[in-house]
Amino acid sequence: MAFTPISRRTSRAARFLGVAAASTAIVLGASSNALACNIKEFSAEAKCDGTQGVISVTDVDRTGVEATVSVYLQSNGGDAKKVGEKAVKGSKKGTTITFEEDWAPNAEYRIHVEALPYIQGENITPNLITPATACKTEDTPTPTATPTPTPSDSASTPAEDTPTPTATPSASEGTTAPATVESNAPSAAVGDSNLAETGANSNTGLIAGIAIALVAIGGGAVFFGLRRRGASSSR
Repeated sequence: MAFTPISRRTSRAARFLGVAAASTAIVLGASSNALACNIKEFSAEAKCDGTQGVISVTDVDRTGVEATVSVYLQSNGGDAKKVGEKAVKGSKKGTTITFEEDWAPNAEYRIHVEALPYIQGENITPNLITPATACKTEDTPTPTATPTPTPSDSASTPAEDTPTPTATPSASEGTTAPATVESNAPSAAVGDSNLAETGANSNTGLIAGIAIALVAIGGGAVFFGLRRRGASSSR
């Protein structure tokens, strides 16, 4: 079989096609790498969920490659403790996972991501630094203000709704005794207490004395009268 030499024009065309194919391969390889999961598609943030501190990690990988995210608290340049580990599949809008952590102000955390075969264990750089203010503060009791009644409130209350207290006489006042009616009758003497019990007044003694004297005088008169009559008859 005879060898047919390739013309210069054909050689140029083949060379051009080879360069184009190589360029296309490079472009396709670069684009496939750009579309693959990348550590730059992950971000982390420390924030508060009410009074609970959380660390959230967001994945915006539109290809949806499943990745494993681990969070570590740093101390003196090393891992002090592992906060947790979770799986996440990214999306165009972003998929967020959260780790509950009562983080202290200005604390440092290392976020480790693994998404094989694209991310073979890389950290989000730089490390996460928490805010300078913690989520939970000491509870301080708030004094309750006592409402002050306004004049309108007092005026609106009907007077008849409040019962009037009944005055109770004190022990010192006592019960008022009836006034003593003065009597015109003379008071009985201490020695006449027995006569007062029988109903006699203070003139009883005088009357009795006068009666006795009259009886004595009458008796004497009768005695002398009889004696005189006897003397007259004897003559």
